[in-house]
Amino acid sequence: MAKRTPKKTGAAKQPVRAAKRAHNGHDTQHAVEQFLYRQAELLDEKRWQDYIDLFAEDGMYWMPPEPSHATWDGMPAIFAEDKNLMTVRMKRVLHPDAWSQRPLWGTNHVVGNVVVERESPNGDVVARSRFHMMELRRDDVRHFAGLYIHHLKKTKDGYRIKLQRVDMTNAQAAYDYVLQVWV
Repeated sequence: MAKRTPKKTGAAKQPVRAAKRAHNGHDTQHAVEQFLYRQAELLDEKRWQDYIDLFAEDGMYWMPPEPSHATWDGMPAIFAEDKNLMTVRMKRVLHPDAWSQRPLWGTNHVVGNVVVERESPNGDVVARSRFHMMELRRDDVRHFAGLYIHHLKKTKDGYRIKLQRVDMTNAQAAYDYVLQVWV
């Protein structure tokens, strides 16, 4: 007769807990990626109000002129806008007399290399990703690329942006005209 060995209940439960943790990490990674892809789609479709709505009430969009800047307070910035200033920009760009919007122009954003750096117990996330944006205006094509850092607040309606920092690799480049909307 074969000898029976007792079941090890503690050891059997350990892999299940580890698998659940890994699954949740995957869920966060996927949710953040989908959020960033949706953000890019809204920009490319010029659905700017929907894009602004992705920001928390106290959210900020910040593009420093160089990565060494740690604050926008008292410092020059390419963009340092809260939702109110973003709305002003949107209304200016959508105004029928906005000469800068003629002829029509388009963008194409590619977002990748998404890394969730931190996730707090309440679900807030800090993530970084790389981007490339191509802009076509008249017959001119411009390329912008760099690093996004998102501080995302978890809400019942999904993530909202507390801070979107945009470090453009080519921020110091000379341009024929200024950026009209968000990268």
